[in-house]
Amino acid sequence: MSKANLLEQCVRENLERYFEDLGDSQPHDILDMVIHCVEKPVFEVVLAKVKGNQSRAAEMLGITRSTLRKKLHAHNIQP
Repeated sequence: MSKANLLEQCVRENLERYFEDLGDSQPHDILDMVIHCVEKPVFEVVLAKVKGNQSRAAEMLGITRSTLRKKLHAHNIQP
């Protein structure tokens, strides 16, 4: 199994557990919640990997440096 498939499987299993834990409650804005939960550690790990170099981090992530700065601010991550 590829690493991408492992990550996908991990997300799938955790979403299934999330729904089980909700019971009869109706969830809202699940996609936004998942994106927010996944983005922060992605930015933290990538920034650590490139030793804080925002230009390299943005390139690795496939986003502009400006977008990276906005996302870091939104997640309250200090570069």
